[in-house]
Amino acid sequence: MRVITGIQPSGTLHIGNYFGAIKQMLELQDSSDLFIFIADYHALTSLKDAEALKKNTIDAAITYLALGIDPEKSTLWVQSDVKEVLELYWILSAYTPMGLLERAHSYKDKVAKGISPNHALFSYPVLMAADILLYDAEIVPVGKDQIQHVEITRDIALKFNNEKGDIFTLPKFKIDENLQTVPGTDGAKMSKSYGNTIDLFTTQKQLKKQVGKIVTESVPLEAPKEYEHCNVYNLCKLFLDEEGQKALQERYKKGGEGHGHFKMYLQELIWDHFAEARERRAYYLEHQDEVLEILDTGAKKARKIASEKMRIVRDVAGIYR
Repeated sequence: MRVITGIQPSGTLHIGNYFGAIKQMLELQDSSDLFIFIADYHALTSLKDAEALKKNTIDAAITYLALGIDPEKSTLWVQSDVKEVLELYWILSAYTPMGLLERAHSYKDKVAKGISPNHALFSYPVLMAADILLYDAEIVPVGKDQIQHVEITRDIALKFNNEKGDIFTLPKFKIDENLQTVPGTDGAKMSKSYGNTIDLFTTQKQLKKQVGKIVTESVPLEAPKEYEHCNVYNLCKLFLDEEGQKALQERYKKGGEGHGHFKMYLQELIWDHFAEARERRAYYLEHQDEVLEILDTGAKKARKIASEKMRIVRDVAGIYR
């Protein structure tokens, strides 16, 4: 079973990326043919700083490796190292109805949040479709907000297949039903685009600052606290088993502690959880030549699959050679 997933290097990776995507990857790499790409073309929709994009791309690879992605089990590469994805993107664009893209929730949501609308942002689902269909991926792990994009991919593939034959594998989305949206410091979905993130790897001082920004209600210290809709609690529980969650709930109900105490607890949970990953990250930061070699090996494997698929697509689309 081939599984494909990608992540944009549009900013420093955060705990929302970890629980929303990377944690699933770690679980899947032992049971599937896992393909992971760093989506630098997609990142251009929001990041125009060239040096920052280059830095973030390598940093994303280092982060993946630090968190436990094993290049012996998974194929890891940078999207732009396989140029065939752009050719497929353009060909698929000719088979994508405008109405299909106009109904995309993600585009509307991002524009509503103040992100400048542009063609790349609007046609994002077509490039995502190319990312998936180019490698005959069967499963695409996504958050609930990305389900529609996989459905759009299927619609585009079906339209192409109906006209040209059985060319593309129809992918299915996979979501973790137990995973809720990871809240950011403002309570909305944690996102680099919204500036409400808590970084995976940072200093203790910076981590304290980011956690300190979490929005909470104003309640007297001695009073019991409501935990179900508390942003701090909902982040803490990501790191806790059922017993740990119940213990924290009792602390909320008992009173005598303020949200500042719970923020300190969250800070400790984050710092301890990623302790080993910080050590691995330090190693890869000092051995970036190894990181580039891993990315080159992954790109070579991905490119071989992509070039064969494009040979077929070019032929049926009418590209003469």
